[in-house]
Amino acid sequence: MAARSRSVVINVSNIQEPLALVTGATGYVGGRLAPMLLTEGFRVRVLVRSASKLQGSPWANQVDICEGDAFDETSLARALSGVSVAYYLLHSISSGADFDNLEAEMATKFAQAAKDAGVSRIIYLGGIANDQELSKHLRSRQAVGEVLASTGVSVIELRAGVIIGSGSASFEMLRYLTEHLPVMVTPKWIDNPTQPIAIINILHFLVEAARAPISVRGVYDVGGSEKVTYRSMMACFAKVSGLRRRIIVKVPLLTPKISSMWVGLVTPVPSSIARPLIDSLISKVVVDESKSVLNVLPPPPGGILSFEEAVRRALERTNVPTRWTDASLPWLPWDVAPTDPSWTGGSIFVDERTRITAANEQQIWKVLSSIGGATGWFGFDWAWRLRGRLDSVFGGVGMRKGRREEGVLRVGDPIDFWRVASIDPGVSLVLRAEMKLPGQAWLEFRLDPIATGIAVTQRAVFRPRGLAGRLYWWVLLPFHAVIFPGMLRNVLAKAESR
Repeated sequence: MAARSRSVVINVSNIQEPLALVTGATGYVGGRLAPMLLTEGFRVRVLVRSASKLQGSPWANQVDICEGDAFDETSLARALSGVSVAYYLLHSISSGADFDNLEAEMATKFAQAAKDAGVSRIIYLGGIANDQELSKHLRSRQAVGEVLASTGVSVIELRAGVIIGSGSASFEMLRYLTEHLPVMVTPKWIDNPTQPIAIINILHFLVEAARAPISVRGVYDVGGSEKVTYRSMMACFAKVSGLRRRIIVKVPLLTPKISSMWVGLVTPVPSSIARPLIDSLISKVVVDESKSVLNVLPPPPGGILSFEEAVRRALERTNVPTRWTDASLPWLPWDVAPTDPSWTGGSIFVDERTRITAANEQQIWKVLSSIGGATGWFGFDWAWRLRGRLDSVFGGVGMRKGRREEGVLRVGDPIDFWRVASIDPGVSLVLRAEMKLPGQAWLEFRLDPIATGIAVTQRAVFRPRGLAGRLYWWVLLPFHAVIFPGMLRNVLAKAESR
């Protein structure tokens, strides 16, 4: 299908640096690879269908953006012109049953365009395919690699299994299944061996592949430091997340189609994406040591992460931020890139309310700075005290801590069963809950000047842990509907009275 093509060069200066093309730059791997290549000294060009999708990326003004379509020869010619290394990170797994034919056609056009443009090397990220019984998804990945290498351009094909990192479809499927279901009925593939790898390690090998001598070419397996099963992956995720041990019952009757429909029902991952991922789990996805990437490329400086380390890193990097993001962008966890799907980053529940006041920033901030302790919580103080008493009964801090100093806030100060996580005086205040909870909670206030006064936004944010966390939030919703509007209303009324 034809598409218009536009090339815009932005802030690219040193012509001695190698030029790398990243396809799929609005995808999970490509959106992380592009800024890493910039950090490593490469000039970077990206081929995207719509440049607007990169508006939220902080590195967008440092790359050459070529807007076009990977099925269009004109777009490919423009994108590959002058390129030394081309990263092929395209797939069509969510495009329907005919995705394998689409992938073959797209790879054929790309390989020919790369040859015509004089590209020195193509680097392709595929899937480990060493089992005799391969899913349609893995067979298609394998075929794409063969097509890319068919024109004589040097190709390094890195074949990986499950990629562990917040935002990857495989990891998010693992996250939501484990968090939502304390008891699971699973297919027999739950005990098939696999070799998952951390996204940071995948990115390392992708960069090193561009630096390898031109004589290095061929297919290389990339895996984590250990072989695990999906059952042990869920057990490890539960352990690292602080969840109770998950009960898993294996039955032989669940087909990949039924399994993918179930995943689509209980997680935000669409069944169209879950199906090929589940199909791949039916195969034994482990590294063939004779084809290990470590035979030709150096390991990461800190070594290849274990599965537990990869999960811990992914979870630690998705904490709810202790500050607000730019008001013009959607509110996101720290490491969820603007190019990631909306279902990445785990479950977040938010109660948000905004009111406009004639009071100025100083008056509002003085009231907010007095919250808690002897001042109380601006309405329904009996409910807050009751919550503190219940917390004490169950071994929590309760409201015994009070405040260090009335009217003055510092980062790290206790405020009853909250702690000050972030302060920008006159702009924002973030409190982190320290009471006993089946999850993590934050209470945030932000002041934004507008033409008619000051818009004050109050946001209660909750990241649930397991099914208990979700039930906790839903049970408290009626109380939130009463307590939080009253709190914001009374804070502003006191500020206006000053």
